[in-house]
Order: sequence, then C-alpha cells, then structure tokens
Amino acid sequence: MELRHLRYFVAVAEELHFRRAAERLHVAQPAVSEQIRKLEDELGVRLLNRTQRSVSLTDAGVAMLTEARLVLQQAEVATRAARSACARTTSRLRVGYVSASLPSSVPRALQRLATAMANVEAILETGSGLDLIEAVRTERLDAAIVPLPAPTGGLRTTTLGDQRAVAALPVGHRHAVSAAIRLDQLAPERIVVLPRDANRPFYDAVLALCRDAGVSPTLVELPDGHVEQALLSVAAGAGMALLPDSVAERYMPPGVRFVPLEDPRPAFSTAVVTRRDTQHLPTVAFLRAVSQTNRPRTLEPPRPAIAAVA
Repeated sequence: MELRHLRYFVAVAEELHFRRAAERLHVAQPAVSEQIRKLEDELGVRLLNRTQRSVSLTDAGVAMLTEARLVLQQAEVATRAARSACARTTSRLRVGYVSASLPSSVPRALQRLATAMANVEAILETGSGLDLIEAVRTERLDAAIVPLPAPTGGLRTTTLGDQRAVAALPVGHRHAVSAAIRLDQLAPERIVVLPRDANRPFYDAVLALCRDAGVSPTLVELPDGHVEQALLSVAAGAGMALLPDSVAERYMPPGVRFVPLEDPRPAFSTAVVTRRDTQHLPTVAFLRAVSQTNRPRTLEPPRPAIAAVA
C-alpha cells in the first residue's frame, strides 16, 4: 500500500465520482480506477459499490476513509517537519572558538555574513582546540577557530595568520607605558597563564619565552580558559599575564595595560577548521567572509616560530 493509493481512494470517496476524482487529482480516469482496484485487491475487501449511475462507500470503505484521512494528514505533518528541519540546517552556522585566541577578523566576518545572509543564524560556543576539532569531525560544529599546530588531518584548514605574546600589566606597573618590553626586563616572579588545554601551542610558547629569557617565574595557572578571569587577576595584583595579542585587540579592561614583547617570533597560528568536502552554504560563505576581512596587521617580517619546550 502506498500513499498514492490512499490519495486516490480519498478523492473518489469524497467525490463519489471517478471522473471528478481524476480531475481533482490531475490524472486520467483509468489510472484512478486501476489504483482503487489494486488497493481493494491488497486489502481483500470491497471499498466502493459501483454502478453505471453511482458510486457509494461500503462499510469497509467508510472505515477506510476515516483512517486514510488520518494517514495522509500525518504524512503531510511529517513532510513539513522534514523540510523545516532541513531549512534550519541550511540556515544555521555552528561555530566553535578558543576564547583566548579569537582574532578580531572573525567577529568582523560574522558581521559581514549577517549582512549578506540575513537568514543565517550563527550559533557560537567556546571550548578547547582539541574538543572543537573533534566536534567538526563529528559534524556537531560546522567550523572551529583553533590555534595551530593541532591534529587537523583530513580537515580543511584556512589559516588566519600568526599571533604573538603580549604582556598584560597592572596600570601601576613601571613598564605599563612602554611601547615594547623584553621579558628579561620584566623579570616577573609570577605569570598568570591560562590552562594548557585551553591553548596548548600558546602555553608551550610561554614556557619557551621564559626559557629563552632566562627567567623562571611561578606560573599561576587559572582553572579555566576565561580571558576575563586572567585580566581580573592582573588588575587585582596576582601578577602579570602573558596572553595572545588577539586579546589586546578585543579587550580594553580597566586597570590593565597591554605591552607587546620585543621578541618578534610568532607564538602560534590561528586557523578556521572545516570539513574538507563541505557544501554547507553558510560555512562556505563564512570562509569567504573570513578571507575578505582577515586584513594583515603591520608586523615585522616573519621569523621562525618559538620552539616549544619538550
């Protein structure tokens, strides 16, 4: 039994006339007669009484009409639900990011996308780089902005550029007004850092910076990856912090000043990770917007990246 059989039967049962039912269905009358005959053969009962002058429902036909209407109504509900779900999927962009390393080009790209595709809903979530990459693999996210290097094999990686370390200092620090500073000049006893799982490449770069500068500060590792907590800790006198320069682009915290380090080497790179063969229109449009808004910053010529501490 197919939905077509039920549609033909309901049309005939409501019209009580084969020709009018065929016109209503936009098919030839013999096709209607054939489908009704097949339905009756499958059920093993007669649904319609036919004479040369009239068509009427049998008791089985009356019972069948009630249930057939319900089935067709439910089929229409199912169709609308499936199409609605598909529409939500094609108008939704799920993006994950590491909060401590989000380049300012990404918010600009999302703004550009919202202007170009007003029907697209951007759903954002934060997490660690490894967790976000796995979410892209399992199709829970459409894209993730993560620090590199990272295990991105089999995925498409769109590089957004390098990031360097900046010192976050209390406003009363004697070097807070400096244009740039060396880490050995600061000679910090304590450095506030985000947990390694939040941004492994940057955490390793901080250790390498300290090693190369000949300093051995106590690392005050915060229990989560919230940038705001690190900045509040600096303002409260817990020590200076080393953070990615994208934080200085996005935050203007009271009581804290950002001072670039003189070391010109990049600490890590940032990239958008997506599935390699994605044809999801919002994702493709997002990658295009990121490419258009990812304006290079004025920096010194690239140097070798900071070697991670083994």
